[in-house]
Amino acid sequence: MTGRTIVVTSGKGGVGKSTTTANVGTALAMRGHRVVVIDTDIGLRNLDVILGLESRVAYDLVDVVQGVCKLHQAMIRDKHRFELYLLPAAQTRDKNCIQADQLNALCRNLEREFDYVIVDSPAGIDQGFKIAISAAREAIVVVNPEIAAIRDADRVIGLLEAAGLHRPKLVINRVSQEMMRRGDMMDEDDIVSLLSVEVLGMVPIDERLIIATNRGVPVVYDRKALSGVAFQKIAARIDGDEAVIPVANAKSGLMDRVRGLIGIDRSAFSHV
Repeated sequence: MTGRTIVVTSGKGGVGKSTTTANVGTALAMRGHRVVVIDTDIGLRNLDVILGLESRVAYDLVDVVQGVCKLHQAMIRDKHRFELYLLPAAQTRDKNCIQADQLNALCRNLEREFDYVIVDSPAGIDQGFKIAISAAREAIVVVNPEIAAIRDADRVIGLLEAAGLHRPKLVINRVSQEMMRRGDMMDEDDIVSLLSVEVLGMVPIDERLIIATNRGVPVVYDRKALSGVAFQKIAARIDGDEAVIPVANAKSGLMDRVRGLIGIDRSAFSHV
């Protein structure tokens, strides 16, 4: 059976894309899968820090594609007992050091050995983004329930579908149920109505996630963390299980303002 290559991306930086990659990858490994996460954010790598593996980086993605080292020399196994591996990005190179065909060949090779190959894309829509999505067969877009993030995500979804990655899924990060109930934050239904994509899960604002990330330990290991539970449910949905997504309805007045600011006409969606 061939493994699944999934790119995790976002339009806007700082929405929690790398944190999502690390925790979803870890959660899938905890479910008994062999998982490799690839950091393609060349020059600004973060996955090694989030996973607590920064001190063990000897080789990187660019070293592999340029033949400086063997693939398994650059892959770092997670410190826990699960089958989770990291292929880190290079910090001292630029995004032109790797080409789309090189990443594609690498992922096809990894699919023969791993159940999941998760590619952490750079934020934005420049060359690094195009290279990262080129090797994927599926896509996850991470977004915050904020106007700027939603507008950028809409643009990214259109680019993904133009590249052949149809029906990308959405992870809504940094959600406040209280703000949703007050009508001060968009809820799942609102965001789906704007972006017309399926939601994999919603991750709540959680100080335990911040603490875990600073310690280099994925929050899915923390059984008391609501964000960790959310990432576990997202992994379950990716893996084919059903997991309920909590919904809180926001007031329509907020959505009228959002639609006006974003300039999205639902009837004119190219990626419905």
